[in-house]
Amino acid sequence: MRRINADLKTISVKIGVGGAGFALVLGLGACGQTPVVSGSPAGHVAAGGDGSPGAHRPASACEVGAKLVPSCGAWWGVAPEVFTGRRPGRALKGAERRMGRPADIMHVYHRGPELFPTAEERGIARSPGGRRLLLINWKPSFDHTWAQIAGGALDRRIDRLADHILGGFPERFFLTVHHEPENDVRESPGSGMTAEDYAAMFRHVVLRLRSRGVHNAVTVMTYMGAPNWSAQPWFERLYPGDDVVDWVAMDPYADDRVQTFDGLVNKTRAQFAGWPGFYRWARARFPEKPLMVAEWGVFERRDRPGFKESFFADVRRRLPRYPQIKALVYFDSPRAPRGDTRFDTTPGGLKTFGDLARDPYLRAPAIPEK
Repeated sequence: MRRINADLKTISVKIGVGGAGFALVLGLGACGQTPVVSGSPAGHVAAGGDGSPGAHRPASACEVGAKLVPSCGAWWGVAPEVFTGRRPGRALKGAERRMGRPADIMHVYHRGPELFPTAEERGIARSPGGRRLLLINWKPSFDHTWAQIAGGALDRRIDRLADHILGGFPERFFLTVHHEPENDVRESPGSGMTAEDYAAMFRHVVLRLRSRGVHNAVTVMTYMGAPNWSAQPWFERLYPGDDVVDWVAMDPYADDRVQTFDGLVNKTRAQFAGWPGFYRWARARFPEKPLMVAEWGVFERRDRPGFKESFFADVRRRLPRYPQIKALVYFDSPRAPRGDTRFDTTPGGLKTFGDLARDPYLRAPAIPEK
């Protein structure tokens, strides 16, 4: 969400800012993953293509790949109580109580020289009551251009972070670097903020971390997914490369133009007729990559008080038709840029959100310990 990009300059990450992250038409084989951890969820609904329902899959077939791709269904995650000032642990506990289940993914944000995961975040990941995957969203700097970072200006910062991760967190986690870069692109010569500069920056950060021994970061390239940006001539040049990207993600929100789940993940606009919608584009562009809805939220509609209730029900009904989506992470906030995305503002919304959260399709395999 764009507001985070600005507000992270003034809001401490340690109060628990997180995106709903979340994280899209083929199963495990399509994602190129080798099953390594067995799980025991209920059976899941598979699908044969975009919009066509499939058959139930037995629980014994559900596994987690090396890149944290569940072979059945999808991970369920949340960025709880964003912009409220509550600490991550307290916010997550409250969200899990309200939705009636533990989250698989906790989405948190960091910036600049901050080290992650913090002690609190490590505790969330290792909770005796249920392990969770961390989705860590890092902006390396607000003071350096992408070109400067790619050129090594922050190598000491990256190395310090690598040492911190190696010293205390061997578990796998999701890492996205400078999410939603589209509206930060400056195509003027020498800006240091072109699409190519972004790709070079992302590559440099990931390869530098790996060279220092960080091999447990599962990397996520997170786009806004909005038609006005996706239709730009430089959009394709943002992609850093398959070797440094494990998952591809989008951050869509249900504004007044969005009525259904398909409208959320496949936003189109008449003035951008060449853009097919993010899911359709990603399905064709990255057929072997798992997709993540790393942030999604439904804004309050004063003229339609029951809209959240109906929308959450639609997500539950349609999600199995988009099997390349392997993670769905909600952005829960009373003060999102264009409205209130809390899932419990009405009794009906709370009920249908809980029904969605507890649906068997979102009961992925057990979260691996390493």
